[in-house]
Amino acid sequence: MYSDKVLDLFRHPKNIGEIPDADAVGKVGNPVCGDLMWVYLKVGKNKKGEDIIKDIKVKTFGCVAAISTSSALTEMVKGVTLEKAGKITREKVSDYVGGLPPAKIHCSVLAVDGLRKAIEEYKKKKRQK
Repeated sequence: MYSDKVLDLFRHPKNIGEIPDADAVGKVGNPVCGDLMWVYLKVGKNKKGEDIIKDIKVKTFGCVAAISTSSALTEMVKGVTLEKAGKITREKVSDYVGGLPPAKIHCSVLAVDGLRKAIEEYKKKKRQK
């Protein structure tokens, strides 16, 4: 049912927890399945002066697929620009973990939505400064 990558990320998730002084937090949930996810971002600058994801952590309450896709997402976007991270799709997350059963695709959507919400919160705070 699940790929080896999904099971490995579930058993050994990466970047789990909170960033106490996070620059932004995206909170999302799926009322149908009950999954909840918080995506914490710490933003820095690269050599070109672009905003990059310096650190990212997730706190996920959910099923195997929700935990795996949120963990995978952190590996995919850590160190990349906010612009590039904002273009991550559920398909890219699903491909990264070796695919998901059709009934679990919503977990990759949740992870991407959490990231996008955190990026939007960061940009909003930045505009207010």
